[in-house]
Amino acid sequence: MAIRPARSIRDPNKVAWTRFSRSKPRRSYIKTMPHADLHQFRMGVLKDDFDTTLHLSSEVPIILRDNAIESARQTANKYIETKVPGNYYFVVRVYPHHIIRENKMISGAGADRLQKGMRQSFGRPTDRAARLGKGTALFTVHTYSSNVEHVKKAFTRATRKLSGKYSTIVEKAA
Repeated sequence: MAIRPARSIRDPNKVAWTRFSRSKPRRSYIKTMPHADLHQFRMGVLKDDFDTTLHLSSEVPIILRDNAIESARQTANKYIETKVPGNYYFVVRVYPHHIIRENKMISGAGADRLQKGMRQSFGRPTDRAARLGKGTALFTVHTYSSNVEHVKKAFTRATRKLSGKYSTIVEKAA
């Protein structure tokens, strides 16, 4: 079965019932954690003489699924690696703590007679997501000032994989 569209979980005003505790499992709302699609958070080589930092930040509050963040990360990192190999340090700034739940229902011919409606509709955990506020940085790249245009292009490519509106912030080192 395919995953549900992003518009069904994108609203940041909903309550995040994401409590998961290994030390006190009886206090957990979520009994089992879904698998994580996002594993790598730091790429490239950190050098002391980088003079520019670029941030891809969200312009609106939004919830992003971890597979979308992973897809955007791979796209941006691959482009930067081909254009400026070894002259950047890429950081994913958010962690997918938010648990997405689905109340799975039977679909197909004759399924209307088997439905039980809203009974225990809290849902089962199916995926993870990250909650971004307005102005929250999603990605950060440290590099030289000569590589700024390449990183901006990589961020543009990455935003095509994500929901919402994003802006690139360039900071020069003092």
